[in-house]
Amino acid sequence: MKKMVFLAWLIVFLPAMASAQDRVEVPVWNVGDKWEFGDRGTIEVLKVEKDGYVVGFSKSTCIIESQGFQKINFDKTTLQRIHWVTEDKNKKYTMGLRKIFDFPYTLGKQWTDNYSARSLVGTRKGPDALDYTEKYKILGWDDISVQAGKFKALKMEVTRSHGPVMHVHGFIPPSEYKGFYWYSPDVKYFVKCEYDPAVVKEYQGEVVNWELTSFQLKK
Repeated sequence: MKKMVFLAWLIVFLPAMASAQDRVEVPVWNVGDKWEFGDRGTIEVLKVEKDGYVVGFSKSTCIIESQGFQKINFDKTTLQRIHWVTEDKNKKYTMGLRKIFDFPYTLGKQWTDNYSARSLVGTRKGPDALDYTEKYKILGWDDISVQAGKFKALKMEVTRSHGPVMHVHGFIPPSEYKGFYWYSPDVKYFVKCEYDPAVVKEYQGEVVNWELTSFQLKK
């Protein structure tokens, strides 16, 4: 009898437990939440507004992560980047990683973003805008170890590409590169980023891998 009751419990609760593992809801950030990435810079929640969060990026933060901005406004419901902030004024965000946060995250989820922006690194850097496509895909859970500790994290693949274009420096052939991000619900942010080795080599000092070295979460 006890065995039958136990089996019935498994039938009822195991699907719910599996579902919880397959879906990650948007985190709640608080003023003072801070993530440090060693010499790659710091990211900190500066202000909580009605519909979003104002997040500060230190000058040393990897340019691919900050996209060259020191303050970015994140939407509360999805954490998508909606504005960049200058002199306390919001301007529409139109750069890369706009939708790298797109909660809820679910296993296998895929989404795409298209935007036009100037390149920040390499031979493509300049005033002329390029038309980019970013593709995101949730690959699954990893047990990952970084300087800040050991975490269970969702691994995400990010592919950025653009087609051929005439640039101020001449013809630019099509390009595509990948990065991998690991998001930890316990940390409420990414704990690691790793790019294809060829990309890191091509953009020496501009495209860099990073990992979380410490963090603090306020209540």
